[in-house]
Amino acid sequence: MSLAIIYTRAQVGIHAPLVSVEVHLSSGLPGLFIVGLPEAAVKESKDRVRGAILNSQLEFPSRRITINLAPADLPKEGGRFDLPIALGILAASGQINREMLDRYEFLGELALGGELRGVRGVLPAALACRDAKRTLLVPRVNTEEALLVGDAAVLGATHLLEICRHLATGTVLKPPTAHPMPIPEALAERDLSDVRGQHHAKRALEIAAAGGHNLLFIGPPGTGKTMLASRLPGILPPLSNVEALETAAIASISAHGLDLQRWAARPFRAPHHTASGAALVGGGSQPRPGEISLAHHGVLFLDELPEFDRHVLEVLREPLESGRITISRAARQADFPARFQLVAAMNPCPCGYLGDSERRCACGSEQVRRYRGRISGPLIDRIDLHIEVPRLAHRLLRGETAEESSATVRARVCKARDRQLQRIGKPNSALTTREIERHCTLSEADHRLLERALERLGLSPRAYHRILKVARTIADMAGSDSIGTPHLTEALSYRALDRTLAHQNDGR
Repeated sequence: MSLAIIYTRAQVGIHAPLVSVEVHLSSGLPGLFIVGLPEAAVKESKDRVRGAILNSQLEFPSRRITINLAPADLPKEGGRFDLPIALGILAASGQINREMLDRYEFLGELALGGELRGVRGVLPAALACRDAKRTLLVPRVNTEEALLVGDAAVLGATHLLEICRHLATGTVLKPPTAHPMPIPEALAERDLSDVRGQHHAKRALEIAAAGGHNLLFIGPPGTGKTMLASRLPGILPPLSNVEALETAAIASISAHGLDLQRWAARPFRAPHHTASGAALVGGGSQPRPGEISLAHHGVLFLDELPEFDRHVLEVLREPLESGRITISRAARQADFPARFQLVAAMNPCPCGYLGDSERRCACGSEQVRRYRGRISGPLIDRIDLHIEVPRLAHRLLRGETAEESSATVRARVCKARDRQLQRIGKPNSALTTREIERHCTLSEADHRLLERALERLGLSPRAYHRILKVARTIADMAGSDSIGTPHLTEALSYRALDRTLAHQNDGR
């Protein structure tokens, strides 16, 4: 029979749907035809496959070769189909054993000499292959990435002939050694103890880490806003194995690929303020993940927040609520996870020195109003904590006082996060409206206090719910089963921008 079927995986977002490579040899004028929505790189594989087979001293059939990549309505892209196409031709022409092919799935690009080159997106394919209970055979340079899926069966090869010999005997390729999952630690050069003073901001940073809350730092240039934000990943709880694999799968399909040395650490993404909407949320004719997806289970830091294009910032509103982003194109649609923690920083005015104790602000009130108006109210509503970061006295910068390390703060954060997981199975920032009503109850006096604050600051119902979530986190950090007045008043104190805007409105 001149028909062979080889299994491989396509790439659609972070998913790796199964693709059957059906190869049929028939009489007629010699030629190779690929059908099943192949894009340009896949169509070019026929030349790479022909060269690899001939230069490996194997026979390239002088017959009409039809290759169907099924399902036919799924777009196929990249060089990952070279290896399964070559093996399909060899199997259909009787040069390799077909009986063992059902046990494997194959990924890999071929050089003209038959060598295997690495491909992107191996980790999602390894996850899907494990669930299908097959062995994944990939280029050897990709085996370390595939082995991050601890219970996946993986084999690696460097040449087409190695695979042919293995399929003939079943003994040539040996499973590579799996490396243990590293424990993510805070980077030594990004320890919280490096930040002198700013205890109010550090307290807010700890609350944000404990509850998964979004955070905005407001202050003059050089007061430590960026330093504080960069220390947040170091005080967050370690990623679970499932979370680490989700994050690594997104990095695997990105343009930069997966950093195997830091794959289990929480990501920290800090795009420049000139970034476009597509760079932030993802896009392209072949949809790729953007910064918000690359920051999944980690931190997205937006420095100089008002300098971002307003339209770019508005695209953050939906993923901040849903934790997902869908990129739609005329021919395809891709869905990417984007459950990130937003941390932003901004100056209080265009010159940066409004309220500074040492330098006088040169901005008029209208300039300040326009500057802050670049950030929409709905986006501000979605930021739980607004923190003023003032200039420090020079004597506090000498390093004479001991500051808490990231490890010390992380221990408290993990304890508070454990309380949340035991109570509801998720951090407080993810509580729904019904869960807020159940777990964020207040006394009658505290209700009246909160109502007066809402009326005074002109806050929306969304801000009301976010204040309750922050208060619940503060109570968890204190080991309290209920929200008390100190917890609520502290949560209200972290709405600095709301207070400023309310005072501006009073002054008009």
